[in-house]
Amino acid sequence: MLTRLDGQVALVTGSTSGIGLGIARELVGSGARVILNGIEAAAMGDEIAREFGKDAVYLHADLSRTDAIVTLMAAAEAAFGRLDILVNNAGIQHVAPLAAFPPEKYDLIIALNQSSVFHTTRLALPMMRKLARGRIINIASAHGLVASPFKSAYVAAKHAVVGLTKVTALETAEENITANTICPGYVLTPLVEAQIDAQAKAHGIAREAVIRDVLLAQQPNKKFATVAEIGALCVFLASDAAASITGAALPVDGGWTAH
Repeated sequence: MLTRLDGQVALVTGSTSGIGLGIARELVGSGARVILNGIEAAAMGDEIAREFGKDAVYLHADLSRTDAIVTLMAAAEAAFGRLDILVNNAGIQHVAPLAAFPPEKYDLIIALNQSSVFHTTRLALPMMRKLARGRIINIASAHGLVASPFKSAYVAAKHAVVGLTKVTALETAEENITANTICPGYVLTPLVEAQIDAQAKAHGIAREAVIRDVLLAQQPNKKFATVAEIGALCVFLASDAAASITGAALPVDGGWTAH
């Protein structure tokens, strides 16, 4: 019962596919009501929300824009009258050498992957303080702890998210509000599936070789994490069982950052 979330409300950004949707499913399965978010058309978002019945609503928002975040957070509180759990999951990626990295891409990645976490957090804290309880869970990456070439914006943003989470944890340490970061390695999502097929075709190698020798080269266990695993960890961190865990950056990376 310590990990049940009955009666609680969670906002999961970037939750209409992949990791975010998996997190939403696990939260609803543990009794929470969920506010889904994405940039899809309302009809598509509403269709996804219907999977959860009365326990979910969809709110469109482009989280690269501060004004859109302000609107989203107000609508999130209005949806169910409270906000207990914030999961910052929205993000994008672009790969290029530093000298050739498009500045507009860099700025967009910082805005969406990093600045949006600041804005949702600052707006969520007053709601959580009214409840005298809250859980903030930021989905960073193994790249929030280590770096790889050609991912300057993503690595910078994810390192910043880990740091911001620690600051949030320290500022709320006596308020029954926790803040933690989950740092996944490669997670098997439809997007990653497409990357596997594209790499296999481009290099003329077997799918299994792409998985083991390209994508999972840095993961010692040579296995993808699943969206259900990430979702289950979110449920735990959102629950009373994790009341004393705050300011942590928790790798789910098959040993990648143990190197």
